[in-house]
Amino acid sequence: MEINLIEELPFDHWNPAVDAAVQSSVTTALERGRVLYLPRLGFQVRPEEQRFLAADWSDGKSKNIYLRGAERRLRGAHGNPDDLRGLREMLERFGQQARQLVEALFPHYRAHLEFGNTSFRPCEIEGRSSSYRKDDTRLHADAFPSNPTGGARLLRVFCNVNPFGKPRVWRVGEPFPDMAAKFLPKVRRQWPGEAALLNALGITKRRRSEYDHLMNELHDRVKADLDYQRDVPQQRVEFPPGATWIVFSDQVLHAVLSGALMLEQTWMLPVDGLLDRDTAPLKVLERLTGRALV
Repeated sequence: MEINLIEELPFDHWNPAVDAAVQSSVTTALERGRVLYLPRLGFQVRPEEQRFLAADWSDGKSKNIYLRGAERRLRGAHGNPDDLRGLREMLERFGQQARQLVEALFPHYRAHLEFGNTSFRPCEIEGRSSSYRKDDTRLHADAFPSNPTGGARLLRVFCNVNPFGKPRVWRVGEPFPDMAAKFLPKVRRQWPGEAALLNALGITKRRRSEYDHLMNELHDRVKADLDYQRDVPQQRVEFPPGATWIVFSDQVLHAVLSGALMLEQTWMLPVDGLLDRDTAPLKVLERLTGRALV
């Protein structure tokens, strides 16, 4: 069954002038699980930065080259100091432009956003071997086994900078509440003391809430269910070079089928920062389970 979760926006500047009515409309669309697609908004890679649009800069240990949160140290790349400085500057410029876009479209979020990783994904995803849990060509909502969010949202801006004309190809699946209603009865409860043990062993960076446990269970069960992957209502989307898209990746079921050379900026947004808190996965799961999860 085909669905349509794509909301196209006309903006072609990273700091657009947006009136209050449009800000309210696009925020509502985003929080209800739509993918905001800006086909005319590209990131300008400078002539001296064109050399970075290749997989050769990856250190081979990570699928991403990235600046980590507030630390801003370049990770996942190799090269001489001058080259790495130039690569870092390109990522920083993208991160700042993405911030301008988000603050222009969603001013309500401005006081609540926590700046996360700025990433460059240079490698082709098609054909990459991995376990089913790490296989991003399967539909999933993002959840992090080692980095619990406590219910905070994952807001992401993506931009295809592929210089060879290759699109970033996604599948987008059914709304989060529909998926959760199907799979939640199948997931196990968190064991007593499990969160404390995982934290004490250093497996998680902080104690995992019951919400985080359920999100990881849903992530894994959705990816493991090949019948669901095949039969769920879904949509194939091609994001061409020079296009940008915005999504709550903890809410929108997505899979990346192919593509390389993409930039991405992540923010954490607490549920209290939303216009409509009831749309958050945390609130959806609390309604379905009938209990507080954080």
